[in-house]
Amino acid sequence: MAAPSGQVLRRGRPPGRKRAGLHVEVVASSGLRAFGLASWLQSVAPARASGTVTIALASDARVRALNARYLGEDRCTDVLSFATDEPGELGDVVIASGVARRQARRAGHPVQVELRVLALHGLLHLLGYDHERDNGQMARVERRLRRKGGLGEGLVERSRR
Repeated sequence: MAAPSGQVLRRGRPPGRKRAGLHVEVVASSGLRAFGLASWLQSVAPARASGTVTIALASDARVRALNARYLGEDRCTDVLSFATDEPGELGDVVIASGVARRQARRAGHPVQVELRVLALHGLLHLLGYDHERDNGQMARVERRLRRKGGLGEGLVERSRR
């Protein structure tokens, strides 16, 4: 699955960053900007994260269509992850920008924080974690990485309320 077309907001590693192996690109087609998201995700990602990840900020309608097509669920969700077998690529993380805005408002934090929560969650799925089947392993890893990156509560905790 290719990321929606849009403006590339960040390519490559920030100057001076020595994070070997992980390359993050952020593409926005929804009008929402993700300032600093690529460098933040590179800084908190697990050491084993290697390859290129594209974070696509898309409309809720686009995410709903992708969710229906690939997962058979005709509803919008906050984040989808599409792993790839291509050498050097981990895959794509697609974030529904409208959902991200609403979740940020409900959580009482800026949308940029919500984008970080969603991008990290999506990256962990690309790395093979599955919070529905792993007896809390993804939740533990996500909690540790969120703390490292200065974030509070994540998606798994919210879903348990």
